[in-house]
Amino acid sequence: MDQGVTAGRNGALLVVGDVVTDVVARHRGPLAAGTDTAAVIRTLPGGAGANVACWAAHAGCPDVRLLGRVGAEAAAWHERELVAAGVRPRLVVDAEAATGTVICLVDSGAAAERTFLTDSGASLRLAPADWSDALLDGVARLHLSGYLLFTEPSRALAETALAAARARGVPVSLDPASAGFLAELGVERFLAFAEGLDLLLPSRDEACLLTGLPDPADAAAKLSRLVPLVVAKAGADGALVARAGTVLSRVPAVPAVPRDTTGAGDAFTGAFLAALLAGATPEEAAARGCGAGAEAVRRVGGRPPHPGSGD
Repeated sequence: MDQGVTAGRNGALLVVGDVVTDVVARHRGPLAAGTDTAAVIRTLPGGAGANVACWAAHAGCPDVRLLGRVGAEAAAWHERELVAAGVRPRLVVDAEAATGTVICLVDSGAAAERTFLTDSGASLRLAPADWSDALLDGVARLHLSGYLLFTEPSRALAETALAAARARGVPVSLDPASAGFLAELGVERFLAFAEGLDLLLPSRDEACLLTGLPDPADAAAKLSRLVPLVVAKAGADGALVARAGTVLSRVPAVPAVPRDTTGAGDAFTGAFLAALLAGATPEEAAARGCGAGAEAVRRVGGRPPHPGSGD
C-alpha cells in the first residue's frame, strides 16, 4: 500500500499557493454593456491556495500551514483572516506588487455561474528564494496550487518545493486550478511537472483538456496512468476516483441550491486532503469533498465560515 496516498500520516498539511482579494459581484441576468448592471458586491479574502488551506482546517485538519505572497496594503488583513480560519500563514510581503485581486462576476440565477477577471499581482511572484526546506518540518503532505505554474518565478518555486518534498518522502498533490491558464501554459509542460505528483485533483474540464478526451471518466483513467491517484471533480455530478488507468468509483454530489460557485473546487480539495490525512480512503475522502463543495456553493465567496462564527 502507498502510505502517502491511501492512509493518514501524523503531521501537518502545507499548502503553497495564491492569496488574493476577491471582489464578488452577484448580478442577475446578462451584463448590460456600456451602462449599469445592478449587483450586490462584497470584498472577501480568497485565492485557490488560501481557500484550500481554510477548507482543510474547517474539515478538521489540526495543523494547516500556508505559504503565500501578498502586497503590503493587505498583508495584515489576509493574515488575520487566515489565522481566524485556523490556518498558520507564512505570508511573504512583496515590496513592489499589490496583493492579487480577482473580480468574480456571479450570475445570481439558478446556476450561479461565475466568470473571473484576474490580476495575479504579488500572488504569483512567489520565487525559490521564498522557499526553505524547513517549511517541510513536521509536514505529512504538500499541496500546490496549480496557479503557481502559470508564471516563471512561481513555477520555479513549485519545482523547488516538489523536489524538496520528494527528497523527504512527503507526498505532493496539485489542483490544476484553471482550464484557461492551463491552455496557455501548454498541456505537455503541465504533464511533465505532474509526473512528480502523488495526487492530481483536476476539474472535469481540466481533465478533458489535459487528455484530449471528451469523457471525464476516460480522462481521469488516462491521467491515473501518469499520476498514482486522480480525483476528478465534476460539480453536480460528484467526483471520479481513478488509479492505475481505471476509474475505481463514482462519488455522488451532495445536493445544494447554489448561491455562488466560487471556491467549490477548493472546498472539495481542502476537505479531501484533510480526510486523507486523517486516514480515510480516497473514496471516503471524495465523499467528504463533495459535502464541502455543497457547503461552499451555499455561501458567497470561496471560504468557509470562521470557527465559532455561527455563520
